[in-house]
Formats: sequence, structure tokens, C-alpha cells
Amino acid sequence: MAKLATLGRSVLRFPNGSMRLVMVTIIGAVLGFFIGISFPSVSITKLHFPASFVSYIEDKNSGLTTQAILNHAWTSARNARGNGTEPTSNSTLKIYVPTNPKGAEGLAPRIVVSESDFHLRRLWGDPSEDLPFKPKYLVTFTVGVEQKENINRAVKKFSDNFAILLFHYDGRVSEWDEFEWSQRAIHISVRKQTKWWYAKRFLHPDIVAAYEYIFIWDEDLGVEHFNAEEYIKLVKKHNLAISQPGLEPDRGLTWQMTKRRGDSEVHKDTEERRDGALTLIFHLVLRMCFVEIMAPVFSRDAWRCVWHMIQNDLVHGWGLDFALRKCVEPAHEKIGVVDSQWIVHQVVPSLGNQGQSENGRASWEGVRARCRKEWGMFQTRMAEAEKAYYKMMGITPPNSTLV
Repeated sequence: MAKLATLGRSVLRFPNGSMRLVMVTIIGAVLGFFIGISFPSVSITKLHFPASFVSYIEDKNSGLTTQAILNHAWTSARNARGNGTEPTSNSTLKIYVPTNPKGAEGLAPRIVVSESDFHLRRLWGDPSEDLPFKPKYLVTFTVGVEQKENINRAVKKFSDNFAILLFHYDGRVSEWDEFEWSQRAIHISVRKQTKWWYAKRFLHPDIVAAYEYIFIWDEDLGVEHFNAEEYIKLVKKHNLAISQPGLEPDRGLTWQMTKRRGDSEVHKDTEERRDGALTLIFHLVLRMCFVEIMAPVFSRDAWRCVWHMIQNDLVHGWGLDFALRKCVEPAHEKIGVVDSQWIVHQVVPSLGNQGQSENGRASWEGVRARCRKEWGMFQTRMAEAEKAYYKMMGITPPNSTLV
């Protein structure tokens, strides 16, 4: 035994440092091999950390140690193996949701907010407590300061259920501060623009989706005989998607269809006479399915269609009223005039005065000429668009009833 011990000690005495280094390396490799096969393999590139954990790591003041990070990584890998699954690669974790709005396909659906509103919110407190009450409807007026007293009377006809939005075509906004309701209203100011220019740019259907009905009104309307809440009740009762109040028969009346009737709540058709003669074209179009662009009221769904029909460059909206029937079905049932809540058209050409005098003509004459030109352009575009569609579909187009 003494000889064996002496032999072992002699073997362990390496003749030089090089041999000692070789032996240590071999022993370390062997030990590493046995340790490695005793544990599951871990791919560091496949370890996935929760967002909260990552943000914690990124906090330089968190005091998290390297050992803690490795412990968490090891636990994640072990749990994945315990569930019989391999950690997923980065490529398969990429979010792509084709049903999301265009441009937002890379977002998780629950974070996507595709609609908005004009609800005013606080700069402090809990967001969930910002809106103890939400208006159900939206009323817009395109205004100049010269008509502020008339607008003040009109706004008072609308309850707190209505959000008020003023489009200022003269740039004079601060002069409305004298009215208490103006502090709660939304004010948008762009000089020398029409209500349809504003509507196309600021009333996108996804922006006004929170409102059941949208009023898009002129500034020169008398509302002595109008109550907005009663109007909404009648619109719902008669299932009107596009409507307007009846007009006082003796003032500012252009079309017989919009003339107030004293013996009904609502009417949806009439016989339209122009210059004393009943013409086929007006009979077909204006005996039903018509409201003017002066004071229209749209349901949420109807407005989504109408908004897309408004042309960016045709700012006066002339001709639009003849095409509104394309946005509801059946039009002869869902377009109508509310007689028992009626208004007066005061015929104040205030926006016309925002035009420019040319060649000795008054400013309003140039505005009126532009209106007529736009009407013709809109007719042409609508007819050509429908013709192109029917041709693409291989269908014989029906006779157009646009005027």
C-alpha cells in the first residue's frame, strides 16, 4: 500500500507547467461534458422576456444583477420545455392583423382605436372620470361673426344632448366668448371656406361616429318654431336617415318638396312644379327622396356614405342634394321633411360676400357663378363614375335621373 501511494504521488508530479496546463484542460472538458448532458439545452436567442421585465432591465437604477437575469432566462426555458413546446422564433412573434385599419396591421387589435369624437377632456385626473355625460348628437354651423346673435338663438334650441361645433369662415373666433355656451363649443377657423369644405376635412365618419345624428346647418336659419329634441323624436319615429325641417312657405323657398305642410308631422313626397309647368325630370327626382343642402340632418350610417360622395374641390355642394338618395335604401322611405318642427330661411348672403370682385362684378356674383359651375361638374362626375362602373360589370346602365 505504501508503494501504491508513493506511485500515485509520483504520477501527479508533473515535470513542468505545460503538462499541468494540458491535464487541467482535459479534466475541465470532461467535467463540462458531463455537466452539459445533465441539463436541457438553452438557446439564448430564443429566450423571450415579458415587456415589464424588459423595461425593468432597461431601468439603469433598478439594481438588477446579471445573476437575476440569467435565473429568469433559465426559468423561462425550463417552463417552455416542461410544457412540451419549443420557444418561438422572433419571426413568428411578429403581429400582422389584415382586418385592422390600413396602416395598423402590425398592431394588436385590442390597442387599435379607429374612431374618435369631439368630447372635451380634462388635463388632469382619471380619464375614466372625464365624461360624466356624453352628447348623443352633433350640430354644426358655418358662421361669420355678423350672424352671432342669430346663431346664439339657434344654439339655445339644442339641449345638452347636442355637441356644438362652429366653423368660422371669417377667422373671428374670440368675439364669440360673450356666450356662455361658446366656452363648451368646438371652434374651427379657416378663412373664406364653405361648410362642405369643412365637412369633408373635419367630419370624417370615424371622427363623428360617436353621434347618432349630425346636423350640418347654414347660419341664416330662423328657429322660433323649432325644438331639436322633438325633431329627433320624429326622425326616429318615422325612420328618417336623411331629413330636414320644413321651410316656412312664404320665405326663402326654392323647392316645393321642402315646403312645410301644416297637416302632417313628416312628408316624403310632393309634386314639384317649376315656372308653372310640371316637368318629367323634376317630377321623378323631386317628388320624393330630396332635402336641401341648407339644413340637412344625417344619421350616422347615412353620413358615412354622403361624406365619401363629397368632392374635395367642389366646395359649395351644389347638386349633392339630388344625389343623397344614393346613400339610403329604400330612399323614398328614409328621406323626408319634418313639418311639425320647422324653420325659416332668412336668405342672408353673408358667405357670398367673402368672394372677390372681378371685372366689375360684385363679389357674390362670382360665388354664385362658381356654385352653378360646380353643379354641372358634379353631375358629370357622377354620371361618368356610374357609367364606368356599369361598363366594368358588363351591365346596361339605367337612365340617369341626376339634374
